[in-house]
Amino acid sequence: SSRTFHGNNRLLTSQIVSHYESINQGEKEVPEYFNFASDVLDKWTQLEKNGRKPANPAFWWVNDKGEEVKWSFEELGSLSKKTANVLSEACGLQRGDRIVAILPRVPEWWLLNVACMRAGIVFFPGTSQLTAKDILYRLQASKAKCIVTNDTLAPAVESVLSGSQFLKSKLIVGQGSRDGWLNFKELL
Repeated sequence: SSRTFHGNNRLLTSQIVSHYESINQGEKEVPEYFNFASDVLDKWTQLEKNGRKPANPAFWWVNDKGEEVKWSFEELGSLSKKTANVLSEACGLQRGDRIVAILPRVPEWWLLNVACMRAGIVFFPGTSQLTAKDILYRLQASKAKCIVTNDTLAPAVESVLSGSQFLKSKLIVGQGSRDGWLNFKELL
């Protein structure tokens, strides 16, 4: 009972629901701690390495220009570990700290999301349509210690930085450098 997707077998929704029903009925144990990055992503990576699961992309992104990024489970796992290291070492974040990401839906957005899960950092996503006032509100309300954005949105962020007392680091996703910002791609 599986369907085919690009020639590979996947679980049907009913099988997934059945798994969760067995947890609800006490037939399976609920883990005390659950971390998507290590409990799912890393396990799927190991299954692929052991030949017990066919290789499927874990992440496949295509923009409106036709450019694409495709990562295997192993690549996504490795990149998310490196990103978690950037967040904890270069940005000085610890478990429970908060990060605001104001980015369009670029691959780094998902990478940051998984890295935050891995490191226990609270991820606050923000749309690239936020105004400076919106950004300031999110920084103040979340007490974020780090903000991540791109070259285009950095000026709006910079215009409100004086109002954010908790912010310790600024991370930019882009090709160039910007005064006072850490460059994500260089650190990765």
